[in-house]
Amino acid sequence: MPNNIKQQIQADLQQAKETGQLRTERIREIVKSAVSQVGSEFKQGSTELRSLVRDAVSAVIENFQEKGSELKDEVTASIEGALEGINSKRHESIAQTQTDIKRLQAQLDGEEEELQQEIDVILAEIEDTGKQEPATTKTAIDSAVNAIKDSEEVGLLKKRYAQLQAQLAIVRANLAARYGGRSMEVQDYLDEAKHWYDKARPQAESMAVQVEQKRSQLEDQLGEAGTSLARKERQIKQTLRQLLLTAADLFKDKQPADKERDTIHK
Repeated sequence: MPNNIKQQIQADLQQAKETGQLRTERIREIVKSAVSQVGSEFKQGSTELRSLVRDAVSAVIENFQEKGSELKDEVTASIEGALEGINSKRHESIAQTQTDIKRLQAQLDGEEEELQQEIDVILAEIEDTGKQEPATTKTAIDSAVNAIKDSEEVGLLKKRYAQLQAQLAIVRANLAARYGGRSMEVQDYLDEAKHWYDKARPQAESMAVQVEQKRSQLEDQLGEAGTSLARKERQIKQTLRQLLLTAADLFKDKQPADKERDTIHK
C-alpha cells in the first residue's frame, strides 16, 4: 500500500470527478483517508511518514497540474488532509489527556472552594470575637477582615487567570480544527473557553461601553463557531481565527477599575 498511495489517491480523485463530487472538502477527505490507513504502519516523525505525506500531496498536484497557478485550494486541501491523516492517532491521545486535565481542574477548583469556605469561617469567627471588644477595637478588626475579604489583588489574579485559560482553550480549538481534531474535540475546547470566559466576566454595569461591545462580539463568535462546527462547514477555521483575535483584543483591554487604580498608583 505505501508504494501505491499516489495511485490510490489519484483513483479516488478520478472517481470523485466522474460523480461531480470533486470539491476541496472531498480532496481533503480522500487524502486524509489514504494517509491515515498507510500512516499507521510507520512511526510518528519517521522519514517514511514524511515521504508518505509528500507522495500524497504530489498525487493531488499531478491530478490538477493543468490549473497551473490556480491550484492553491487543491494543494491546501491535500496538505490539510495529509496532516489530519498522520495526526489522527495523536489526537486520540490529546483528547484523553484533555479529559484528564479537566478532571484535575475540577478537583483543583473543588479544593480551592473548600479552602475559601474555611477562610470565610475563620474570618467570621474573628468578627464575632471583635463584637466583645471596645468600639474602636471592633472597628479596626472589621476593617482588617473586610480588607482581606475584598482583596483587589486576589480578585485581579483570578480574573487574569480565567482570561488566560479562555484564550488557551480557543488556541487549542484552532489547533484541533486545523490539524485534524474531531468535531467533538473542537466543541469541548469552545465549551471550555466559554466556561473560563464567564468566570473572567465582571458585572455588566461595571464595564465601559466599548469593552461591553467587545465582550458581546466574543459571545456572538463563540456561538457562531459552535454553529459552524455543527454544520461541518469549512468556514469553521476562519471563524475560530476571528474568535482568537477577538479574545486577544478583548483581554488586553483594562477594565475601568484597573485604569483608575493605575492612575492612583502613578
